[in-house]
Amino acid sequence: MTNTGEIFWNRLLERYLAYLKLEKSLSPASIEAYRHDVSRFIQYILPAYPGILPEEITLSLLELFFKELNKTGISIRTQFRMISGLRGFFGFLQMEKVIPDNPATLLETPRLGRKLPEVLSVEEIDLIEAQVDLSKPDGHRNRALIEVMYSCGLRVSEVTDLRISNIFREEGFLRILGKGSKERLVPINKKALKEIDLYLYDRNQLDIHPDHSDILFLNRFGKKLSRVYVFKMIKEQVRKAGIKKTVSPHTFRHSFATHLMEGGADLRAIQEMLGHESIQTTEIYTHLDKEYLRSMILEYHPRS
Repeated sequence: MTNTGEIFWNRLLERYLAYLKLEKSLSPASIEAYRHDVSRFIQYILPAYPGILPEEITLSLLELFFKELNKTGISIRTQFRMISGLRGFFGFLQMEKVIPDNPATLLETPRLGRKLPEVLSVEEIDLIEAQVDLSKPDGHRNRALIEVMYSCGLRVSEVTDLRISNIFREEGFLRILGKGSKERLVPINKKALKEIDLYLYDRNQLDIHPDHSDILFLNRFGKKLSRVYVFKMIKEQVRKAGIKKTVSPHTFRHSFATHLMEGGADLRAIQEMLGHESIQTTEIYTHLDKEYLRSMILEYHPRS
């Protein structure tokens, strides 16, 4: 490996990472994953082909790289991620006119066996909410939290970070700060707003910490709830409801999207509400919908 070649490639990589941070607003963890994956390719290609330039990278060389990776026992999921990372890196170089074409475009991605997540029915969600003891100080808060998480399809971090100033009642929307600090607007229904109003009476009785005065969901010390608390609370309510499914806060988000899909909502609209950067991430719900349709056939069709 020539030192000059390594410096040249690493400079390109640093430019790409800066682009991901400044233009794409990716999280530090995502940027570090891209750094690792592209660096691994650079460390492979330079010793084998000293002095090779980006425009000399071909599809065949990339396929050879992954063939060597397979010998190390790399998982399909990791391979899938690395292909995505290299496509992004060479796509950036093409955009910057460093190379004329993206050689990674035609890389075949392995079939990624994706386990469909658990989905709760509306009746199960109602049952879970019904287990919340409203006589306790945190009762209305917990029920409001569950309802907002489900009816708005929020990640657990999004619901714990939710600010009162980002609730637009008249318009019927929440402003959500999602992954990579990307903002999106999510509709909120009257039931969720009613649960919030019932909770606000109890919230106003708290000694609220000044730094958390705009955060909606607070603990008994007047500070923002932790993600760990939400996980534990959900687990306890599910246990009380007698539901045997594996349920986490994310299950409510999956259920939100699946119920929209079953109701005929447009996939792009679901993508916007969930805050998915890629439509491919949202497409899992088309598979969920197919499973739902298949179960209906098996249950009700006379030939089944």
